[in-house]
Amino acid sequence: MLGFEVTADMPGALFVSAGGYHHHMAMNTWQSEGVGLRAPARGLGRVDIALPDADALSAVSERLRASGLDVRADGLAAEVDDPWGNLVRIAV
Repeated sequence: MLGFEVTADMPGALFVSAGGYHHHMAMNTWQSEGVGLRAPARGLGRVDIALPDADALSAVSERLRASGLDVRADGLAAEVDDPWGNLVRIAV
């Protein structure tokens, strides 16, 4: 939904990139599957993703909304919460 290319997908882990790099982000559920929301003072908390232009931001926002997520947007940035309560902020 965020527009990254998947570079590796394995049980409980996903590696993604932009522009052909081996990976820019890696995500896993190895220790967190089924645990629910994280405690506010613990863990990641926020992820910021920078996009090249407003068209890219609009496209990501539309894909997130189409998947049923609650997207908060103001034209300059879009924010969505992941399943563990981390804020994902996408901005130009």
